[in-house]
Amino acid sequence: MTNTRPFLKDLRILIVDDSAVVRSVLSKELLRSGIEVTQTEDGQKAFDIALCKEFDLIITDVEMPNMNGIELCQKLKSNPRTSQTPIVILSSLDKEEDIKKGYRAGASTYITKTQAKESLIETIETVLQKTTFQRGRMILVVDDSSTIRKLVEKGLKEVGFKVEKAENGRAALDILRHQKPDLILSDIDMPEMNGEEFCQAVHADPVMAVIPFVVMSANNDRPIMRRMLQLGADAYLVKPFNVDQLVITVEKLLSDKLLILHKEKERLENEQKIILASITSLCCALEARDSYTRGHSEAVSDIATNISIQMGMGAEEIDLVRLGGKLHDLGKIGVIDSVLLKPGKLSDEEFDIIKRHPVIGAEILRPVPSLAKILPIVLYHHERMDGKGYPEGLKGDNIPLWARITAVGDTFHALTSDRPYRKGMAVEKALQIIESVRGTQLCPDCVDVFLKMHLWDNTNELIHKPETVSILSDEPLITLPASLANSAQK
Repeated sequence: MTNTRPFLKDLRILIVDDSAVVRSVLSKELLRSGIEVTQTEDGQKAFDIALCKEFDLIITDVEMPNMNGIELCQKLKSNPRTSQTPIVILSSLDKEEDIKKGYRAGASTYITKTQAKESLIETIETVLQKTTFQRGRMILVVDDSSTIRKLVEKGLKEVGFKVEKAENGRAALDILRHQKPDLILSDIDMPEMNGEEFCQAVHADPVMAVIPFVVMSANNDRPIMRRMLQLGADAYLVKPFNVDQLVITVEKLLSDKLLILHKEKERLENEQKIILASITSLCCALEARDSYTRGHSEAVSDIATNISIQMGMGAEEIDLVRLGGKLHDLGKIGVIDSVLLKPGKLSDEEFDIIKRHPVIGAEILRPVPSLAKILPIVLYHHERMDGKGYPEGLKGDNIPLWARITAVGDTFHALTSDRPYRKGMAVEKALQIIESVRGTQLCPDCVDVFLKMHLWDNTNELIHKPETVSILSDEPLITLPASLANSAQK
């Protein structure tokens, strides 16, 4: 058996076995994986417990007093409160007929106690992943027979699927305008719009065309089957069919779809790792050109990350802000040394060259689909709230929030770090400058969060009417009070 797995942590599992030794061994293994375990010795007690407490999964033996595992499984599946709880039968009975009985009773899977030593944790993880996936999936059932619709709905809901129903293709298209199901089950012979027309309409829309389409029809004519498959149907079930057969078909198609999604996710993650490694090398090459700015991107990333955390963003957004901060100045790789490293004030022409670096950075990253979400950070971190920034002169809330956050970190680190033309200023003075441009050049909400992070509240000492004096070179263009500007340009 394997050790702890994050997916299993904090799950609740009920173990049912009349052997105290088996229960103890299983409990110790599951507890090592972070699972909350409840134990009992027979089926009747297990059923009573399951009605009172919700479990993510139940593991049961077969041969037990009072109520055996098969009877327990049947009773759990027939009760609405417990019908969707996955059940793993773990038994020393290993004949084919015993295994079939377990599946017929409604078990998600059946493993023998000799197999459990090597595969129990993996089996639990597989069952729970499948159950979790199914509970979030919606199936659209399209059939002019209300009896068929109800029968199919019941079978799908019993295994955790959500179901929407329509009596013909036209009604189904109305549903598709507002909802995107994970799979479509459709009859062929229906009024108003039949299954063939409906299938054509679905596959004419690129968004809907990716939805698995299953035909269920009494028409068993082979040319019709081939025609539907040519139109894009993924499977063809002939009525009357067994509902379990239909459910298995649906599960298989969605499992295949899930596998494809996982593989695509892995491909994108690997692609991103390779590309980020290359881009990181570019950033290192950039910072190696100028010892004064070495570590600048990492510092800006840290500040922007902390601001986004304080703003209550989700984990995915925080990760994107962190990455965008690291890459925000990537475009400076395209700025010539004589401009980037100039020890004095830049001419207008030279400053125009510097102002191209956000666009250059965005163009470097644009061909990488997995980095699309951070492009606004790279492109707009020099925009200003008053519309006087670059490259597009965006104003106020038209500047993406992540770029506004990054601008605060960029400004603060630029002010406090050494540059060829001046020494870095004290933190307190840099904070005064940031406060003085709150709302005119930097986002007020982002500044407020940043200042709270520094617990700096000497607002009475701040100067709120800046005169027009600018920081030099490649720093964020800041208009400073005259009393502060002299220090900034030294």
